Parts: sequence; C-alpha cells; structure tokens
Amino acid sequence: MTGLAGRAAIAGIGATEFSKDSGRSELRLAAEAVRAALADAGLTPADVDGLVTFTMDGNAEIAVARELGIPELTFFSRVHYGGGAAAATVQQAAMAVASGVADVVVAYRAFNERSGQRFGQVSSAAAQQVNTSGVDNAFHYPMGLATPAATVAMVAQRYLHTYGATSEDFGRVAVLDRKHAATNPNAWFHGKPITLEQHQASRWVAEPLHLLDCCQESDGGVALVVTSAERARDLARPPVVVAAAAQGSGPDQYTMTSYYRDDLAALPEMGVVGRQLWRQSGLEHSDVDVAVLYDHFTPYVLMQLEELGFCGRGEAGDLVAGGELELDGSLPLNPHGGQLGEAYIHGMNGIAEAVRQVRGTAVNQVAGARTVVVTAGTGVPTSGLVLSAD
Repeated sequence: MTGLAGRAAIAGIGATEFSKDSGRSELRLAAEAVRAALADAGLTPADVDGLVTFTMDGNAEIAVARELGIPELTFFSRVHYGGGAAAATVQQAAMAVASGVADVVVAYRAFNERSGQRFGQVSSAAAQQVNTSGVDNAFHYPMGLATPAATVAMVAQRYLHTYGATSEDFGRVAVLDRKHAATNPNAWFHGKPITLEQHQASRWVAEPLHLLDCCQESDGGVALVVTSAERARDLARPPVVVAAAAQGSGPDQYTMTSYYRDDLAALPEMGVVGRQLWRQSGLEHSDVDVAVLYDHFTPYVLMQLEELGFCGRGEAGDLVAGGELELDGSLPLNPHGGQLGEAYIHGMNGIAEAVRQVRGTAVNQVAGARTVVVTAGTGVPTSGLVLSAD
C-alpha cells in the first residue's frame, strides 16, 4: 500500500428508508442518515468535526451541523460531477483524517429525487447555467440530448456497434441486480425479480436503452463515518479500511457527453481511477471478492468491468452471461441490488453495501468477503474505492 492507503477507515454507516415519496425535507433525510451512521459507530454529533457531500446536495454542511448539534467544523468540502462524487466524498474525508485536519468526518448524500427534482427528466436550467457546464449543455440540448438516458444511449449504441454486443448483454446486468434486490428487504424492488424477456419487452427510453436498463429515481439519504484506522479500532464496529481511494478525469472530458474521443465506446476516466486503485492498494484483480459498480445505466457496468481490467474490451457481456457475477461467482456484483434494484442514492448506498460485505453483515453476504471495489458515477469525472478488512 502507498500514500493514503490504510490510514483511514469507515467506522459507521447509516441510511433512511428508500422510497418514492419520503414525505419530509431533504435536510431531515440528511440529519436522519448522519445520526444513524454515528449511532452505528458508537459516536455522537459532538465527536464530528468534518462534513463532506456532493456539490449537488441541497443540504449545506452548516445546516446539517445545526440540525444535529455538531458544535464546530474544522473541515467541510463538496465534490462536483453528480454521481461521480460518491467515492470521492470518502476520499476527501480520508485525506482530512490522514492529514490531521479533522478527526471524525461524515460523508452524506440526501435528496427527494423522485418526489422532488427528478434527474431523469429534461431540465432546461441545465443549459441555462451561467458557467462552462451551461455552455457545454447548450451544444447538445437543442439536438434533443437532454436527459441522462439520451446522452448514455449515444455511447451505448457505439459499444454495440464496436463489439457486436446486444441488448440482451445489457439486460443480463439488470436481471442480476434485480435478482439480488429481490432478497434484500431494504430494496425498493424487494420480492420483484425480472426475467431477460421482461427486460426486452420493457419500453424504449432512448434506444438502445430499455426502461429496465435505467436506474431508479429514489428518495432517501445515506451517511458514512470516516476516522483514522487507529481510532476506528476502538469504536463499536470492526473498521473497514480505505485501502485505496481515487478520482479520475479522462482526455476530452465532458459531463455525460464525451463524444469527441477516438474511442467512444470506453470510459477512460474509470481507467484513470482503476490504475490508481491497484497501485495504491497493492492488490490485483484476483484479490477482489466483491464488486459494487455504479449502475445508473446497464451498458456502463459492462464498460467499467473492462476499464478496471476484470476482462478485455468487449468481453464483459460474456463475463455476465457466464455467471461470474453471481453471488457464488468469481466476482459477485452488487449484492444489494444496486441502483437498478435497491435505490438510487447517487452511489452512496453502494459504499454502505461494501462496508456491510467486509463486516460480514450483508443480507446477501458473499462468503469470506474481505476486499471490495466500489465505483462512482460514470460518463462523468469519477471516483472509486477499495475497502478491506482490517
């Protein structure tokens, strides 16, 4: 291990229920999730001196601190690029702890993304921002590329063309996630598996993406408590060590519309993350027991497997079809059901699942899981983690 590796640990996790209509404010969701995470760690709000969240989170750090009674903050930070921020919030917290800037940092994300502002719909405000993101969006919004599904569909179509993949290859990812969600009582789709035939029969959202290729819109909140590995060992739960943490942006990077690269059917920003994760942790692909991959759209799960080096380019479909990503396979994928099956909390619920897997307390527990790789949103500048047992 090098650098940051092994110096910080996740000591607590907490979440609200996942729903389509929470019936309460986003600030309350954030406060509930943070309080639950602190209780899980055996800490109180008085122990917290750092908070980190997404740029997109509507809950200011000082507002969360007021609601919970956190007396002082010595560190507060936000990470940009939507779901690409998920693992980076833990990276920011770990860096603050490792550098001595803060002692206990909580990363959180809370929103009413179904009952409030829905990310899956067209938002004209995105092209009207008075910043460079608004300029970028102004190029493709007039062309009808105005939803996340539409922007991903362009890359997905190229992937099919380049590698001879099929919609069924995408569908098997959705079927697998829903299979795992069906046995997870906390998942929105608990008890509701799907078949490949149902996937294929679901309506087009933006061809080649069917409805069941697209993640949910969810209400809820998730929080993670990060402190030093040393302090975590004295707390209520076994520490889950941050063995590696990385961010990545690739050449000619845009937000969801990086169409100007020589290789369109790739996610080079995830390659940047992957190379750092393996270097920092000193691990190899064969050392990974579980993969929690950001699954806002099924094609990007296949592309992440390839970018991270678990298989060659164009080979991920065979990996799924061959059963390697089942709970008893060589690389179990998203045992909680992912964002397709459990909930879409911008990837933070995936990090919580990784913690449960390492602790050995997951509903769909992978036997002997000690090392989990976690990724954040793709199609944007992104981030990733390797979490391991102490």
